[in-house]
Amino acid sequence: MQPVSTRVMNLSHFLTESARRHPDDIGLVWGAAQWSWAQIEARATAFATALRDRYGVQKGERLLVQSANCNQMFEAAFACWKLGCVWVPANFRQTPEEVAWLASSSGARVLLVGAEFTDHIAACGGAVAFTITIGGGGADDYDALVAAHQGGEVETAAVDRDDPAWFFFTSGTTGKPKAAVLTHGQMAFVVTNHLCDLMPSTGPSDASIVVAPLSHGAGIHQLTQVAHGVKTILPAGTRFDPDEIWRLVAQWRVTNIFTVPTIVKMLVEHDAVHIYDHSSLRYVIYAGAPMYRADQVRALNVLGPVLVQYFGLGEVTGNITVLPPVHHSADDAAMRLGTCGFARTGMQVQVQDAAGQECAPGETGEIAVIGPAVFAGYHNNPEANAKSFRDGWFLTGDLGHMDAEGFVYLTGRASDMYISGGSNIYPREIEEKILLHPDISETAVLGVPDALWGEVGIAVCVARGTAPDADVLLSWLGTRLPRYKMPKKVVFWDEMPKSAYGKITKKMIRAELDARGDLADV
Repeated sequence: MQPVSTRVMNLSHFLTESARRHPDDIGLVWGAAQWSWAQIEARATAFATALRDRYGVQKGERLLVQSANCNQMFEAAFACWKLGCVWVPANFRQTPEEVAWLASSSGARVLLVGAEFTDHIAACGGAVAFTITIGGGGADDYDALVAAHQGGEVETAAVDRDDPAWFFFTSGTTGKPKAAVLTHGQMAFVVTNHLCDLMPSTGPSDASIVVAPLSHGAGIHQLTQVAHGVKTILPAGTRFDPDEIWRLVAQWRVTNIFTVPTIVKMLVEHDAVHIYDHSSLRYVIYAGAPMYRADQVRALNVLGPVLVQYFGLGEVTGNITVLPPVHHSADDAAMRLGTCGFARTGMQVQVQDAAGQECAPGETGEIAVIGPAVFAGYHNNPEANAKSFRDGWFLTGDLGHMDAEGFVYLTGRASDMYISGGSNIYPREIEEKILLHPDISETAVLGVPDALWGEVGIAVCVARGTAPDADVLLSWLGTRLPRYKMPKKVVFWDEMPKSAYGKITKKMIRAELDARGDLADV
């Protein structure tokens, strides 16, 4: 039987409803400025009117955004959805050439861009029909357009479940980023699931602080806040400042944060965490990578039982597993060590072998997932779609195993595994052991070519103070790992290269190893 209707709620309705129920409540704070829900709704509607009337933007067209976090970026997403258009946010730290490629590959018709990004504006000029600046002045300035179209009316576009709402560019480990197509129906499920599994009982009395670019997971998280009338706090600057974050947590009685493990680590290790009151926090949600056990224990001891972990790629928009506070503990005996949690509500997770058969408990394979949070596929990339789906399951590219109770344990990306002397080596296990050393703050282990063994490991480390001797560290590690898993070489750096989202990526580390010549004598 064919469905009678596939129409769903337009995502912009989340803002409309919060403005209807809580018109005078604060919806957004950025530095010293504040906007009520009614003001945000009015500004989003005015910008939607401008897009429609001045630029002729129609349903299905794409709006590319190159901007640091700001109120205009926050509002414009809802304006875009009101018209049934597709939100295409770029990582604002990308080069002009990279963003120009996103403009071309996405088919964006309009560029919304911070006026300071002059090189990006020039690079994208040939790909887009119109450019609207934030802070640039003139008739095509965002705030000028909003002021000129205040009081305009827009009939919210009717959308079906699979109508695109967001092109979510994956960072990827190789090649160009791919645009994962997030739809109105899929995203409505994701938002509902986040509220169910990540931050139960979150509502208008809560506050959420943004510590990452809105172009990625933080944007999904803030959409979730809008759905329940939760105020969003944007730090004033573009640089990550732990002192400012903790000051704002205390000032606004922030109850939830979404970030990545490396940012949690920096927040917890900064002196400001002991200066400002953070007792309002109920959920510190981390994703993007599992948290190393040493960092997990430190965070629990400093912040208390507030950690929530989830595992979920952009393609499944954070909706694969969850490990709530009750399953976190600083006591090793009271916690399932190494798990990223169990399947999210409404989702099904399997660990599969190369033939697509479900692995037995404890057996390593690729993590696969089905459910309403799975994206609609990659935009204009049938080859990637063919590789990513098998018998309806989305293949994550992550390796791991599941225990008998359904808890998932990540081993690492399939691309991170290396084979040394015929044995599969999973870097994460080695990294966990290295981080038990009291003088090591961060580490990453990579497989590199070796004439005798095929591949061997190299460990890149950041010391807490004075770096220990590499041979002494290897001797210490040798009592904790079998010989075949031991890295062949250790190098020390002052800091790890990190992505714009605060993640340590093996792709960036490998490039840096090559640039420094550290691979020459492995």
